[in-house]
Amino acid sequence: MIILALDTAGVDCAAALYDSGRKAMLGEASDMIGKGHAEHLMGIIDRVLDQAGVALSAVDRIAVTVGPGSFTGIRVGVAAARGFALSLGVPAVGITTLAVMAEAQRLKTPGRAALAAMDAKRNEIYLQAFDAEGNALDEARALSIEEALEFAAGFDGEITGSATPLLKPDASGDHANHFPISIVARLGAAADPSSGKPKPLYLRGPDAKPQAGFAIERV
Repeated sequence: MIILALDTAGVDCAAALYDSGRKAMLGEASDMIGKGHAEHLMGIIDRVLDQAGVALSAVDRIAVTVGPGSFTGIRVGVAAARGFALSLGVPAVGITTLAVMAEAQRLKTPGRAALAAMDAKRNEIYLQAFDAEGNALDEARALSIEEALEFAAGFDGEITGSATPLLKPDASGDHANHFPISIVARLGAAADPSSGKPKPLYLRGPDAKPQAGFAIERV
């Protein structure tokens, strides 16, 4: 099975092709762009297809990161994944960024549980715990820093993600919300396509909201 993996949920715009039968990456590309995923994504996909020497029609499944992350970036990735799935007649699956971060940590520290923690700003942290086998122990949620500190204090495992310094003041090294696109592909190969079409995982509403009192009357 050939999986096309997409990630536009954060600062990266990335794509990869993975052959699950051979357990081999066929091609991958990732650019740290911050914004502009919609304009950049198709070029990234073309690079990966050329690198792999594989036609888009050979893809058997689409995997995409569904958040939490950039509100706009998530929408771009999910829309692209669902569009490709519809045109190719193949399933699409959604993978949370927290699951990918935890899996990346688990590969670094085998046999240890992982707590994926993203700094959501505004005194909040996006949080989800996973056991040593990569299974989710709870639901992804947004907690206050105080609540997250209390939870992390009783967690027996590794903490990963941009909120790590908030939960472990003595933490050193780079704790950006960054991960290899290859992990999205591998998790996508193992995901259950019967779980439904991928949809954005928003743990809180968008920052931009309509101003009250300025609505135009409909006629």
